[in-house]
Amino acid sequence: MASTQSHTELPAPKVFEGRNQHLHGDTRIEPGEIAVGVVIGRASEYFDFFVYAIASVLVFPAVFFPFEGALEGTLWSFVIFSFAFIARPIGTAISMKIQSHFNRQVKLTIALFLLGISTVCIAFLPGYASLGFSSIVLLSVLRIGQGLALGGSWDGLPSLLALNAPEGKRGWYAMLGQLGAPVGFMLASGLFAYLYASLPAEDFLSWGWRYTFYVAFAINVVALFARLRLVSTDEYAHMLEERELAPTSITELTRTQGHNIVIGAFAALASYALFHLVTVFPLSWIKLFSDHSITEFLGLQVFGAFLAAGGVVVSGLIADHIGRRKTLGSLAVAIGVFALFAPLLLDGGRIGQDIFLLLGFLLLGLSYGQAAGAVTANFEPKYRYAGAALTSDFAWLIGAAFAPLVALGLSARFGLAFISLYLLSGVVCTLVALRINRSMEVRD
Repeated sequence: MASTQSHTELPAPKVFEGRNQHLHGDTRIEPGEIAVGVVIGRASEYFDFFVYAIASVLVFPAVFFPFEGALEGTLWSFVIFSFAFIARPIGTAISMKIQSHFNRQVKLTIALFLLGISTVCIAFLPGYASLGFSSIVLLSVLRIGQGLALGGSWDGLPSLLALNAPEGKRGWYAMLGQLGAPVGFMLASGLFAYLYASLPAEDFLSWGWRYTFYVAFAINVVALFARLRLVSTDEYAHMLEERELAPTSITELTRTQGHNIVIGAFAALASYALFHLVTVFPLSWIKLFSDHSITEFLGLQVFGAFLAAGGVVVSGLIADHIGRRKTLGSLAVAIGVFALFAPLLLDGGRIGQDIFLLLGFLLLGLSYGQAAGAVTANFEPKYRYAGAALTSDFAWLIGAAFAPLVALGLSARFGLAFISLYLLSGVVCTLVALRINRSMEVRD
């Protein structure tokens, strides 16, 4: 998947000719068709992801932790937020077993029902005032269920898209799936902004927020069924088999390819660390320590997501020109520079906070556009399917799962300078991982 040619990169693929004969005697599945499935799947996942994330700031501290102060309630909410990222690699491992014993359709169907049930149950979950501590336990269980389901929803389409991208256009096609993040964030933030502005606070906390989870449930069910139909066709199944995109033993994968998983997870760490520091953390900081209007700030975040989407698109052009690895490294350095000014901007009143947000979103789009699987070409072909899934899981776990919790906790107690340290640590990890990856290629 890397734009620079590594020793394990597969040769430029031929477009698969399907078994069904049509107008000119053959059916061709173009990369653009695969991209549709990737974008639909990722946008729906990210919408669900951000609905929960925003609720963790605006809703859950008051509904599930009313016995704590506003800061402590938000921190506890972020603890539960991280559970999905912890569960995700476990879900991937379980789903690989299920697919090996049955098939991809069974695996995705189970993921569909688990994700749908977990999401809709959160929408109906009574708060602490009704159930007491049991409500917190149930919220935690349902959040873990979401993580397991997301691990099981891996369909291999991003890897298939990368392997079928035209030569010289791999950076462009790699960024398509990443567009799901800003699109999902726009929809989630826009919906919350509308409800937050339209309803009295009591109604919003009582029932208004639940509507967002109903919407997330509906979108995820539709999107997962669309993906299920897509990967169930003979053409796609044959392409996945032809490219050896099939599950392998997680034990064997970690034993033989563990170093590639580690390098892949850390290679995009700067981008993943920045991810929650411009989406979830600023909203919590504004709510707790600023007089900035929540509705206005959510609207500004929607605009920031537009900038991020533009950055994702531009990242594809840059990566195809200079290579994905150089793109990741250059953007990591830019994130490091941004990190040095982050405390001053966040502490600089509304203007400074707005600049932090918009500049952060732009950098996020540029870096995140090439963050997925930039070095997974190092995997041997038979390990690429499971390796790409597990690498992504660990990148999220290491780089993003605890970012809101750590950033808010340390900043509230010791000052905003810790935002710089957190981001800089991600930058260092990215640059070291990319350097090691390059050294391994040269040595081999």
